[in-house]
Amino acid sequence: MKQSVKKIYIDTSVAGGYFDKEFSDDSKTFFARVKKGEIIIIVSSLLEEELVDAPEEVRELIKNLPAVQVQKAEQTPEATQLAENYVKEKVVGKTSIADCLHIAIATLSNADVLVSWNFKHIVNVERINGYNSVNLKYGYKTLDIRTPKEVLHYEE
Repeated sequence: MKQSVKKIYIDTSVAGGYFDKEFSDDSKTFFARVKKGEIIIIVSSLLEEELVDAPEEVRELIKNLPAVQVQKAEQTPEATQLAENYVKEKVVGKTSIADCLHIAIATLSNADVLVSWNFKHIVNVERINGYNSVNLKYGYKTLDIRTPKEVLHYEE
């Protein structure tokens, strides 16, 4: 039985991972699934801001994805407040506010999964548990957080 198309929020590390030796194979497979229509990615205004100073090839990767496979998400005051709550609850420190904003925007966008290659501040069990406990405390749903490699096998 074929699964429905997943909505997956990507942070900046996923776009950069396409061109990084360590992460390129899995990142390229992930983006190939986007192009085939198997995944809808959620691209936030924050990701677009972060890509302004990225190498041109990284910006072009996102820009050239089929528009039908890309859902836009804005950084809202509610997302900013939720991100600040992650810091207030000591999931991460103040210097990680951008990472918190990605988590908050993904949560509020009803993403099925957030994918990232950021193991220090996003994709690790302690942080994931922290983000989700804050989400529950403030009345939001939990968020599945994985690497692009992990989501490649969800539907196979």
